[in-house]
Amino acid sequence: MLSEMTPGLGLGGAYGATIERIKAQGGDKARLGMGALMWVSHAERPLKANQLCHALAIKLGSTDFNADNIPSMRTLLSCCQGLITMDKEASTVRLIHFTLKEYLSTHPDIFSRPHSAMAEICLTYLNSEHVKAIQVTAPDRDAGFNDHHPFLQYCSLYWGVHANQDLSDLTRSLALQLLQEFDGHVSIHFLIEDLGTLELSNWGHSYDLSAVQCASCFGIVEIVAALIDIQGYNTNRRRQFLGDSPLAYAARNGHEEVVKMLVGWEGVDPDEPNDHGQTPLSYAAGYGRQGVVEILLRRAEVNPDRTDNLGRTPLSYAVGRGHVGVVMTLLGQPGVIPDRIDNVGRTLLSHAAGHGQERMVKILLGWERLDPDKPDNNGRTPLSYAGKGGHGGVVKMLLERGEVNPDKPDNEGRTPLMYAAYQGHEGVVKMLLERGEVNPDKPDNWGRIPLSYATEGGEEGVVKMLLERGEVNPDKPDNKGRTPLSYAAYRGHEGVVKMLLERGEVNPDKPDNEGRIPLSYATEGGEEGVVKMLLERGEVNPDTPDNEGRTPLMYAAYRGHEGVVKMLLERGEVNPDKPDNEGRTPLSYAAYWGQEGVVQMLLERGEVNPDKPDNKGRTPLSYASRGGKSYETAKYMRVVEMLLGREEVIPDKTDNDGRTPLSYAVEGGFEEAVGMLLMRQEVNPDMPDYLGPTPLMLTSSGAHEGVVTLPQPREAVAVARPNAEQSSPRRSYCFFF
Repeated sequence: MLSEMTPGLGLGGAYGATIERIKAQGGDKARLGMGALMWVSHAERPLKANQLCHALAIKLGSTDFNADNIPSMRTLLSCCQGLITMDKEASTVRLIHFTLKEYLSTHPDIFSRPHSAMAEICLTYLNSEHVKAIQVTAPDRDAGFNDHHPFLQYCSLYWGVHANQDLSDLTRSLALQLLQEFDGHVSIHFLIEDLGTLELSNWGHSYDLSAVQCASCFGIVEIVAALIDIQGYNTNRRRQFLGDSPLAYAARNGHEEVVKMLVGWEGVDPDEPNDHGQTPLSYAAGYGRQGVVEILLRRAEVNPDRTDNLGRTPLSYAVGRGHVGVVMTLLGQPGVIPDRIDNVGRTLLSHAAGHGQERMVKILLGWERLDPDKPDNNGRTPLSYAGKGGHGGVVKMLLERGEVNPDKPDNEGRTPLMYAAYQGHEGVVKMLLERGEVNPDKPDNWGRIPLSYATEGGEEGVVKMLLERGEVNPDKPDNKGRTPLSYAAYRGHEGVVKMLLERGEVNPDKPDNEGRIPLSYATEGGEEGVVKMLLERGEVNPDTPDNEGRTPLMYAAYRGHEGVVKMLLERGEVNPDKPDNEGRTPLSYAAYWGQEGVVQMLLERGEVNPDKPDNKGRTPLSYASRGGKSYETAKYMRVVEMLLGREEVIPDKTDNDGRTPLSYAVEGGFEEAVGMLLMRQEVNPDMPDYLGPTPLMLTSSGAHEGVVTLPQPREAVAVARPNAEQSSPRRSYCFFF
């Protein structure tokens, strides 16, 4: 395209000529074209179309954002003369070719201070009344939040990155304007969500960040200093997010100049821990910030071997992340204990092995006093962690050490082979199976063997390897009586089920301790492929009840797996009206869960009694009338309607407590069911249960007032009837029929 538009020019000349044409358009076209080119080529991450359009709608000097200024993507593409394009797969905007990026980087004069300009635009947007009016906490953000504010996240996360590359006077002024009114600003939420916290991500946190913390996180020395000078900010003021000091944020992100400034500030403790005991050195070591580590270690107050609340040291984090340079620096510090264990008993080797840090493991294995097979408090060894992670290189190194027991169980009886098998790490499994000491059929404390875990995970390659071992029993039950086939069937792993069924030793109808057979689990999971395979086996009884009397059909019915229900109903041996120990039938369960499709299939069977009471006297209609969640109303309505359409169903039938379907409908606030039941002449709306309350009394004692205002003309029902304890409703309502 460019060659056609610029004949006789090389690629560089073609780019240059096209850029000149963009500028020659003049006015808004030139501004939009060059602006789009600047953003696409200098953004810190690929921009989506709506983000780019919003960026170009922002006017410097404006105090608010005007949505009328947002250009269309078609306009931008036209203004850029073919130099940018839409990546439809990623929904992002990109340069037409990677060589254009190279051209722009070698011609820095094309844009005047692009990073400063981008920072100014981001800050103008964040300072706008439009953004300042947004009141939201991170957990409350709905799925459409970013669609309504597409440019907000980028501005929040990257204004400081652009400013740090080129800080203009205007950028400095806008940044201070933002940060002096930073409390409660919506950008805080995006910043906190983006912050990593070593290995504490599950500890929970609040959403708050101070201005100095923010500036320190971006590493903008002038802004940090200005905030302290202007407002006397306490640089160690610890806010809610993990209690990290500004120094910790600067150390985490490797901002050496800010770190130097802060550690020299009077009153700053360079070794101050956060809420979880982590110090600035912990962060610097964990993120591999070599320069920051060296700056902090020059301070006498900094303890290089200080433990956090998990018992982990800066060295521990550096080892786990594989930062060799930092590790060697820390090991050279007096007082650092290289074989220190943390609170759960894990060694440096354990962390390195678990993270697959081969180079680090090699270094650690070179220490004479190190025990390569040392278990932690849970009994897990470095090999166990490496096996679970599938780190074949580390596993190989550990297996070469004579002291390492490749079949060592942890406190739960799980061996390295079990962890590798469950995760499907075939290479690791192969290495372990080649060791004579490894028992491939060894059970853990729950009686589960490696094959059991591999089948549950659907790891066909591992299953194949294990089945090739003669000592492995493919039908071995665990302590619950569940076999590998039972686990594979429930998870729907058809390939694994096929392999197991090909083994003569496997009983496809073997019940577990609860009396459940593999088919029972497959039907509950709705795994049609597995159900089909099992039903093709003659020895499988498709109507086998478990210890509770529940058949495979019942499990499929209550889950609403219509395809499975259909397969089972096609089998003559299956009794579709068979009750369990509680007297409940498949229809009862389907009605209770509002499974309308299943209810319809069961009602089409002549042998199904649609009004069959269970041991409590409750019928399918009684269960369906209770209803479910508000969003399930429609399907429960159809179930109630289908049941009421059957002549055999008595709509006013009482259960053992004297309660009718209407009573349950009122109690559940299922107004639609109440209306349908009240349309039936045989329904007595004033029938008390054995304790005395009528349906209306249940309403007046609850929050479902809507059920009492139905317009059908019929004699009014008095509501002052006392119950067995002579109590009366708190309100004077009437049903109108």
